[in-house]
Amino acid sequence: MSSSGTVHEALGACAGCRRRSWLLSALSVLLDFRAQDRARLDELLSLDDRDLLRSLGGRRQSELSARYEALSTEQIAEAPGVEAVCRHHSLYPRALRDDPASPWMLHVAGGRRRLALLAGAPVVAITGSRRASDYGVEMAHTLARGLAASGVTVICELADGIASAALAGALEAGGPALALPGNGLGVRWPTTKRPLYASLLRSGCALSELPHDCRGRRWGAVAGERIVARLAGLVVVVEAEEKPEEMALARAAGARGKTVAAMPGRLTSPLSSGTHALLVDGARLVRGAQDVLDLLYPLAPARRSSRGAVAEPGIPGLEPMLARILALVGTGRDTPDRLIEPGEDPAKALLALSELELMGLLGRGAGGRYVPRHPAWALEGAAGTHAAPDTLTAATQGI
Repeated sequence: MSSSGTVHEALGACAGCRRRSWLLSALSVLLDFRAQDRARLDELLSLDDRDLLRSLGGRRQSELSARYEALSTEQIAEAPGVEAVCRHHSLYPRALRDDPASPWMLHVAGGRRRLALLAGAPVVAITGSRRASDYGVEMAHTLARGLAASGVTVICELADGIASAALAGALEAGGPALALPGNGLGVRWPTTKRPLYASLLRSGCALSELPHDCRGRRWGAVAGERIVARLAGLVVVVEAEEKPEEMALARAAGARGKTVAAMPGRLTSPLSSGTHALLVDGARLVRGAQDVLDLLYPLAPARRSSRGAVAEPGIPGLEPMLARILALVGTGRDTPDRLIEPGEDPAKALLALSELELMGLLGRGAGGRYVPRHPAWALEGAAGTHAAPDTLTAATQGI
């Protein structure tokens, strides 16, 4: 019950790997019971088909084995717009190829050739809480937009909060992106995610190891984490609580020797307890796309100010009143009442806030609170500091 490895390049996946995809679907309910123990799930997914059936089949082992043997791979057809690529195919991502716990086969919306190009470039995973604050959402969006504008492939789980914000930021820049939904690609997407998915397929790929109509339940998302941890060369946690489920991707990446970085948040915010714990444990501190690019390209010269610190993208010609209001919002004074100084004309402060919004330097969060933003023109400086290699630039054009 193992793959023969014989694969026709045009088909994308051999018969054995297609059978494996069906088997995961048939065992989905049983795998769900193992989802809470991530290490055990990883071990199970490393087994060959015979051992996997023996470990999980129980009283259904004989029935499932018979169905497995009688299965015609012609019955395992791809959904429209989806291609298969197995570990025996030349376009299967190299980062997954030599790892026994990697998926035997991936279903790819966006094309296996595009996947090979994007996975072959520098890949950065952005992760964090599904219940992110306005600060976390804005930071994830801005970070991903800056990285994508530099030609870096951004990879995320397709989840609420930080992951969705990062994916939206990368796609806003028209850059390369990869997303893992945790279900088969034919499972109906939530209404709120459909525009994001449509945008993703214009420049990136959605990936799943599950057949198109299979729901991954809890284990699908957990299994997706291992794919992200293996494809990414660097993982950035933007905002996360110190909970196992929110730290899992960072821990999995660190265990594989990948670089883990984190963005600091407010000390009083529980949503930043996980990122601060990572920083204490030795994760690299990042403040934006420039710091991530410095980690990816350590030999490239960083732009520095006269004091030796890495310079942030400048905001040319900003009036003193606007600069002061913007700085105050950055310190956490995020409502008009808290921004207006004693004796100051409220109308002037409100006008300054409106101007900063129109300039793209401020956004609105929950309750009308203001959140700092970096506009696209401010990101151009950061993106230009570390030019992507010529091969990467060519790979991400015309896909």
